[in-house]
Amino acid sequence: MSIIDCKELSRKIRLSLIDKIQKINDQYGEVPHLEIVQVGDHPSSVSYVKSIVKTCDELSVNLHISKFESDITEKELISELDKLNKEDSIHGIIIQFPLPNEFDQNKIANSISPLKDVDCVHSENLGKLFMGEPSVVPCTPKGIIRALKDSNVDFCGKEVVVVGSGRTVGKPVSQLLLIENATVTLCHLHTKSVKKHTLEADIIIAAAGKAGLISEDMVKDGVIIADAGINVIDGKVCGDVDFDNVSKKASLITPVPGGVGAMTNSMLIENLIELFEKIKLK
Repeated sequence: MSIIDCKELSRKIRLSLIDKIQKINDQYGEVPHLEIVQVGDHPSSVSYVKSIVKTCDELSVNLHISKFESDITEKELISELDKLNKEDSIHGIIIQFPLPNEFDQNKIANSISPLKDVDCVHSENLGKLFMGEPSVVPCTPKGIIRALKDSNVDFCGKEVVVVGSGRTVGKPVSQLLLIENATVTLCHLHTKSVKKHTLEADIIIAAAGKAGLISEDMVKDGVIIADAGINVIDGKVCGDVDFDNVSKKASLITPVPGGVGAMTNSMLIENLIELFEKIKLK
């Protein structure tokens, strides 16, 4: 078993990003500005926001958090997003999911300007991704593919099972895997037997948001696993994979924390720089 050193890969990427940001500042007299939109205090959102703040501080990126109470209405939130869309000093907007259950998640995602959609949640940008047109790539899926490729994983012809069908990880990473010529199975809430599929998998991408969902008896020897789950149990962050036991059978695996999350934030800033440059070239 080998643990994929996402921290080291992310460190190398961030060194190149620091250089890019310095060049941007030299050329334009400003640095990219990221706006986080957070509703309520969902534990996974709180954890992720803290990690983004740390990354932005490290890379000298401007950051502001628009924090709203959980009783904000859908209409009010859309109005706030519209204000952020119109603010020229903001170059990228990321909204923290999950949102309150009564909200139309698609409607909120599509209220972010496609030009500032740093995590590719707007339908226009997702459509471009699925059509193979140039666009920003969702941060976590982008980080997963980058980390596995850096570990010399060849996706072509492999049986890959994605557990979780969310708009930010499950669905887009499935598309990226298809682009890499993998054979992809997407498991979701109504899949009758996730275990049946994971036992056949050469590669598993865990993105369901359920702690310990993938257990040792659900994987075959030599499996490759990327755990994109972020769960907070008793104040500790853990993934969707029972790491201690599953790692005994895996040939490659990412830990939580210190795995996919480290890559996600690097990809977030990479996307932010891409959007900044597009805005400046308009």
